[in-house]
Amino acid sequence: MRIRVRFFAILKDRAQTSASELQLEDGATIESAIAQIAQQFVSLREFLPRVAFAVNQQYVPPTTPLHDGDELALIPPVSGG
Repeated sequence: MRIRVRFFAILKDRAQTSASELQLEDGATIESAIAQIAQQFVSLREFLPRVAFAVNQQYVPPTTPLHDGDELALIPPVSGG
């Protein structure tokens, strides 16, 4: 299956792209997608343990199964003052 991955804020800067596509096996979860992203985008590894995940614009836990055509958004923590 193919999914689209979107990167935001510092993740977009570090990946040097706002989006990518992944080819995953049927039954893959966000956790398996993150493992592949960590291999493809080494510059994101330090941030991945702290990001929030949204599938098709709904926040979900990392154990969520993915389906062909899903959009996975990686959203880094936000701080402000």
